Amino acid sequence: MSRNDAAPGTVTAPPGRIRRMLSHLYVQCLIAVLLGAAVGRLWPSVGTDLKPLGDGFIALVKMLIAPIIFCTVVHGIASMGNARAVGRVSLKALVYFEVLTTVAMVIGLVVVNVVKPGSGLHIDLSSLSAKGLPPEASTAHEGFAEFVLAVIPATLVSALTGNEILPVLLVSVLFGFGLHASGEAGLGIARGVEKFSTVLFTLIRWIMRLAPIGAFGSMAFTIGNYGLGTLRHLALLVGSFWLTALFFVLVVLGTVMRLNGLRILPFLRYIKEELLIVLGTSSTEPVLPRMMAKLQHVGASKPVVGITLPAGYSFNLDGTAIYLTMGSVFLAQALGIDLSLTQQLAMLAVMLLTSKGAAGVTGSGFIALAATLSAVPHVPVAALALIFGIDRFMSEARALTSVVGNGVATLAVARWEGELDEDRAKAVLRGEIPYAPTPDPSAVTAAPDPKQTPAPEAMPEPTRDPVPAAT
Repeated sequence: MSRNDAAPGTVTAPPGRIRRMLSHLYVQCLIAVLLGAAVGRLWPSVGTDLKPLGDGFIALVKMLIAPIIFCTVVHGIASMGNARAVGRVSLKALVYFEVLTTVAMVIGLVVVNVVKPGSGLHIDLSSLSAKGLPPEASTAHEGFAEFVLAVIPATLVSALTGNEILPVLLVSVLFGFGLHASGEAGLGIARGVEKFSTVLFTLIRWIMRLAPIGAFGSMAFTIGNYGLGTLRHLALLVGSFWLTALFFVLVVLGTVMRLNGLRILPFLRYIKEELLIVLGTSSTEPVLPRMMAKLQHVGASKPVVGITLPAGYSFNLDGTAIYLTMGSVFLAQALGIDLSLTQQLAMLAVMLLTSKGAAGVTGSGFIALAATLSAVPHVPVAALALIFGIDRFMSEARALTSVVGNGVATLAVARWEGELDEDRAKAVLRGEIPYAPTPDPSAVTAAPDPKQTPAPEAMPEPTRDPVPAAT
């Protein structure tokens, strides 16, 4: 029976509206997350077996992260007027990162001391074992000198084939300055790098179509492996951590946005697709290319975005910063260890180092916490077994907080540098200039029907000049 033949009184949803709604990536990811949670709850063994879907999606994105960062940073430096501009942007970004990371850690420290989620547990340390922890958590962690030396890759190419972001940034900055200082020869290579980045962004756009599958597999594994009931055991820690992360986003980052003439809630709506992908995969890496494109669309200049956002993935992990302070003090409370204010501040100083370079993927915050505990004598590393089972439920909040923090940081540095089109930013966040991904060059456009296309003289004149594109 056709739609026109429906019985009187029958309400039918317009199929065109449903198709348009389902075409949005954030709707697809939301449906995938809900389905994944349902599968994990109803069929735990099936949900656990779906883990490769999430791992495969993240692996596809990660294989392009290093070359995308390289191309973006190199082109950003090469296109700047002088080397001082690059140094100025980098310095401002690092100052911002350190200030906001410290604020995040202090907030986490205050909350965990006020709420005291670990008090009263009276865990016997002899009953804990580090056998079930990841190998990275029980290995010795390097000091400051080893940390700095690890940033230097073995070869120029090995930086692009490894799993660390900091070596990629080092090679990219050096190569960008080299092109900048090479005159005409460097200019030609810089143009080639820009064209190559266009190819990479086309590939990442294709891969992002698989985001709902990755979100479905990751969520099904999480619920199937750990169960919904796992949250009851340490609900106070999980709940206080999520509320602290929400407070940091709405109040601290909201204040930063206000100081820059913008608002946080419209920005969160603007990046809702990216937030849902991060929620489903517990990783910020899959959305890095899309965040770079959206921040440029909102009015931040390409060089500032290309330098600040990738650097933030290593130096501005606000969610991980909150997790480190709350997790370490919680473990001390659970073991009955009374940490003095001096000891807690000493741990905070260590965390400022151990939080750097922890890529925004699932489990990196846990490894950073292990690095912190191994560097200070107050809390044994074996205590990590207490929170290993629920770490996955906090990794989503870590990733969400960090991706929002890096977006806000990029806009703040761009405005600080005078490289933010504020009028365009406000218009974009109001929804007046919607974001549209770059059209697929391989798509074939159908030829217009001359019978339905009005003659040129019949076309209405534009009522206003088009809004200029972001520079």
